[in-house]
Amino acid sequence: MSTTLTESLVDPSRRDLAVDTLVGVIDAEVAGKKGIGGTVIKTAYSAVKKVNDGIVRRAVNGMLPDMAHSLQPLWDGRGTTSFGAHLAAHDDQAADALLAVADARAANPRHAAVARIYNGVRPKAKQHVVAALPRLGTAVETLVS
Repeated sequence: MSTTLTESLVDPSRRDLAVDTLVGVIDAEVAGKKGIGGTVIKTAYSAVKKVNDGIVRRAVNGMLPDMAHSLQPLWDGRGTTSFGAHLAAHDDQAADALLAVADARAANPRHAAVARIYNGVRPKAKQHVVAALPRLGTAVETLVS
């Protein structure tokens, strides 16, 4: 029996590790941003964390099933290619799938301040998600393997 990406990532024995790993991906991507755009992203990320220190972890945990489900077709189509390279090769599809999940969450936020921050950086979000795809794919692959 084949296990789906979602089943693998949300399995109770792996979920905490998956969430921690994905938060680490986000932290590393934000920390690596440069220039004015990087400053905007770092400031927004810091502001979100000031709303509630555990908010990023809770958001990743809450969105994990939908994000894994949205990436399932790409996971299934990766063949022998690493998942990071496969996501990078299909960057529009992958970024759009992930952003659709985040957009749905932002449309019904628990914290209005977080939604305002997200909406402020959303116009440039796709380029940042695309840049993060190789690291994300590598992280996902290590979690599932």
